[in-house]
Amino acid sequence: MGRGSGAAHRLTHAERLELQSRVRAGERRAFSAEFKAEAMRLVAERRAVGVSLAQVGRELDVRPDVLRAWTRQQARDTGAAISTAGESVEQEVRRLRREVEVLRQEQAFAKTVAVYFAKESR
Repeated sequence: MGRGSGAAHRLTHAERLELQSRVRAGERRAFSAEFKAEAMRLVAERRAVGVSLAQVGRELDVRPDVLRAWTRQQARDTGAAISTAGESVEQEVRRLRREVEVLRQEQAFAKTVAVYFAKESR
């Protein structure tokens, strides 16, 4: 992986042109099991630090929907649950509890606004 972080899987200009010509010819790309495993490791690693799936896809020259499908398949194969950004179960629970609290606050505010406008319209 010698070219620096994130750039290790970027294609050279010649490789990209060759790939584009194959795609135009209707050929599908085939990925080895090793590439998929490394891609999934990189996705988990990069998502944990907040990098979008689209950015990881650009780095690997793989469409984000393909990465998503591989992630789902890997989770099915290993029996693990898919969690956001490679977070642990405890982190996911904390994140979801914070999200629930925000949603409750938003709901309470919406009720207050509805009452206010109901009084105004009389």
